[in-house]
Amino acid sequence: MSIQLTPAAAVAETHPPESATLSVRPLPRLRIQATPGWKALNLRELWQFRELLWFLALRDIKVRYKQTLLGVAWAVLQPLMAMLLFSVFFGRLGGFDQKTADVPYPVFVLCGLVPWQLFSYALTQASNSVVAEQRLLTKVYFPRLLIPISPILSGVVDFGISMVLLAGLMAYYRVLPGGAVLALPFFMLFAVLAALAVGLWLSAVNAIYRDVRYTIPFLIQFWLFATPIAYPSSIVPPRWQWVYGLNPMVGVVEGFRWSLIGGGQPPWPAVVASFLVVLALLVSGLYYFRRMEKTFADVV
Repeated sequence: MSIQLTPAAAVAETHPPESATLSVRPLPRLRIQATPGWKALNLRELWQFRELLWFLALRDIKVRYKQTLLGVAWAVLQPLMAMLLFSVFFGRLGGFDQKTADVPYPVFVLCGLVPWQLFSYALTQASNSVVAEQRLLTKVYFPRLLIPISPILSGVVDFGISMVLLAGLMAYYRVLPGGAVLALPFFMLFAVLAALAVGLWLSAVNAIYRDVRYTIPFLIQFWLFATPIAYPSSIVPPRWQWVYGLNPMVGVVEGFRWSLIGGGQPPWPAVVASFLVVLALLVSGLYYFRRMEKTFADVV
């Protein structure tokens, strides 16, 4: 059966009366407010903002090498010059090259400097990241944890370049890694987590107390000589090894060095002690950062 519309009916069909129009539902409103007390970690939110994390890390890399004279060569010159200085003053003059006779001293030092450079750069940038991003903090909402994480990811680029230098030096001295090299990614992640754990604490404290940033260079310098980079950890008496391992970078450097050039048993006491310290600092730093981030926009 066909239905034909009259002109009046056709107009009514084309322009229905106002009473026949569908009602538009109001858009939902999202209210963002600070929660009192300790806040739980929202890892799902971090995953949702992963693109912003990569953007911030890429921006740090571009800013680091933009309008520079030597560019990425800085990632090679810093560990190279430090290795040469340590080889002269600690190796030849200090006599530590006799304590590492089974391994060429330049290779021994550079195996410690490569993870240390990653740690020191990531720690410095992460500690100052909240204050440096004050304009971004006060304008838009995003997980504040992305701020100290992004400079750590950008430091991985320099780490990769330094690894090429280390591989070339090992090839020059004909030092070949063994099967323990399979554990190298674990100690790389170990160094990143150590920098993040300490960086979370310092970034949150630095946002409140601005004089903290002046202590960071001194802390890194002191930490350098408290880490077995220019000397082997075997000079520490055995009964104090576990105390020495409370330095998070002791386990990182010793494990990194063992996975590349070491032989025999791995340095489990130092690695386990350092790992427990890093784990405690990381968990407490995450919760402390989450607690203090609600005040960042007011104090930075």
